[in-house]
Amino acid sequence: MPANLTPDYLAAEKRFREAETTEDKLAALEEMYATIPKHKGTEKLQADIRRRTSKLRDKEKQLTRKGKRHDDFHVIKQGAGQVVLVGPPNSGKSSIVDRLTAAEPEIADYPFTTRRPLPAMADFEDVSIQLVDSPAMAGEHTERGVIGLARNADAVALVLDASNDAIIDHVEDVMGEFSKSRTAIVGELAESRDFPPGIVVKPGFVIANKIDKQGASANLEVLRELYANEFVIHTTSAETGEGLEELRRRFFESLGIIRVYTKIPGKPPDRDKPFTVKRGSTLIDFAAAVHKDFAAGLRFAKAWGARVLPGAQIGRDHVLEDGDVVELHA
Repeated sequence: MPANLTPDYLAAEKRFREAETTEDKLAALEEMYATIPKHKGTEKLQADIRRRTSKLRDKEKQLTRKGKRHDDFHVIKQGAGQVVLVGPPNSGKSSIVDRLTAAEPEIADYPFTTRRPLPAMADFEDVSIQLVDSPAMAGEHTERGVIGLARNADAVALVLDASNDAIIDHVEDVMGEFSKSRTAIVGELAESRDFPPGIVVKPGFVIANKIDKQGASANLEVLRELYANEFVIHTTSAETGEGLEELRRRFFESLGIIRVYTKIPGKPPDRDKPFTVKRGSTLIDFAAAVHKDFAAGLRFAKAWGARVLPGAQIGRDHVLEDGDVVELHA
């Protein structure tokens, strides 16, 4: 990588990697070109950006002439966040979605029943989370669209059949398919590490399903021995319902978000519609999420929560917690 790339360039490059539409990719490329240092060490990179920009513009023109094609694997995000369920054939992804949402996915004993992504909303307390059932991943039979679906999601849940003696092979096969596409699924328990440029990193966890079946206990022991230091392993049985209600919280926690409630001075807090912000967000981050004018003109704020005295005034850099109530004064 050429030296002296600016933070603005790196941020634009990140937006390009995460962009879902041609329009967003073009905007990111244009910003990359505008912010890249212009010297001999970046000449090849500048040329590459121009080439990619030209290619995308040609593609956009072709789509405009032909009419935009529908992408079956593009799912518009809804709710507090999107979690994509991936896994080998017959692991029970569709059964989990069926039990936790109002959707009615096709469920059968034969593999590759799910052909296209199926989004559905699952409730967790006072927020809704979008779950996306996806076609099975099985080596060369894996639909490339599943990888793109996971790359654009907020989190990934790897669903496994705990009763299948090949459970470890299934983990390695799925992770291998992601690796081929320069994608890394990383558990929250894993040691922090740096990835090469161009690698898309997504938070993930494991759902060990079918724990009511014969052989599941022994396979779970092996799974935990190998992966418990990296991934949260949540055990369920979509058939009996064991672990399903607790799974709602796991989906929420995998998104890395918190709920913050607003309060108008002199009135009780509004607990019907919380704002969701990234875990670790400060007061000023929350104010911007409510309205940009609050962030610009915020004078002070009061808060109620587990780690603050009731009604105490908090500073702009105060880190909020899930369930906090904030009264903004602009």
